[in-house]
Amino acid sequence: MIRVANAPCSWGVIENVEGSRLTYEDVLDEMAATGYAGTELGDWGFMPTEPDALSAALQKRDLALVGSWVSVYLHDPSRLEQSVSEAVRTAKLLRAVGGEEAVIVLGNDPHTDIVRTNNAGRITPDMGLTPAQFKKFTDGANAVARAIRDETGLRTVFHPHIATFVETPEEIQQFVDGTDPELVGIAFDTAHIAYGGGDPVAALRTYGDRVRHVHFKGYSEAAAAKCRAEKIDGVAAVGEGVFCELAESDIDFSAILSVLREIGYDGWIVNEQDVLPGTGTPKDNARRNREYLKSIGL
Repeated sequence: MIRVANAPCSWGVIENVEGSRLTYEDVLDEMAATGYAGTELGDWGFMPTEPDALSAALQKRDLALVGSWVSVYLHDPSRLEQSVSEAVRTAKLLRAVGGEEAVIVLGNDPHTDIVRTNNAGRITPDMGLTPAQFKKFTDGANAVARAIRDETGLRTVFHPHIATFVETPEEIQQFVDGTDPELVGIAFDTAHIAYGGGDPVAALRTYGDRVRHVHFKGYSEAAAAKCRAEKIDGVAAVGEGVFCELAESDIDFSAILSVLREIGYDGWIVNEQDVLPGTGTPKDNARRNREYLKSIGL
């Protein structure tokens, strides 16, 4: 049965973006109060990293731990050992607290490559990795996922994401083709696919057999068009409202849900609405997003 979770990024806990944040206790309180059954971990260190303390915090609010993003550096083979170490560290915490169904969500460290960040949403082929570089990238993903499986038994998914080296439809397909389906699944994020130039419904039909984790994230084409026209970077685009509330989105979430059911998806759907730290009205957004999801049958 599909269940619905949220994530700390909806409260402004976003990798490499500094600013004021609520405490993890406040975030979990608001998440539970607005009707979600689970959460992702968020940035390492935002929530407790000691299993008993984290378990107690989640159990107090009747929340499951469903997964965690881990920033990796697959474009740089010299940092593969670091990527493996940090992913396995997080996987051990997830296994201890979330159990065998939790997933590790790999993503290349976002917003750190200036060209990809400055051109998020309008990437051209010349901004990508060479075939040889991409081969090292996918080999690295396989290696990290294999270590996670061997050390913890957990599954690994990779998150195509703006301002990283896997953003466009062509790059996503190249990544899928270059990785072992037994080791690496896909974290399907509706808005990142759309802002990267893809059609979320078509993408889900194309590689749905690799989808093992899902993010329902709203996407405003009007905001995206403004960001493209004005050459607004990937971080600032969040502040421009590219990732909007679900009910205001240009993505057909009912169609996405129908395809997920067709392919037999039975994992978590995580509602994410990225906001910059200290901005917006996360609790109100989370409540409205949960109400919308109920309206389409979740």
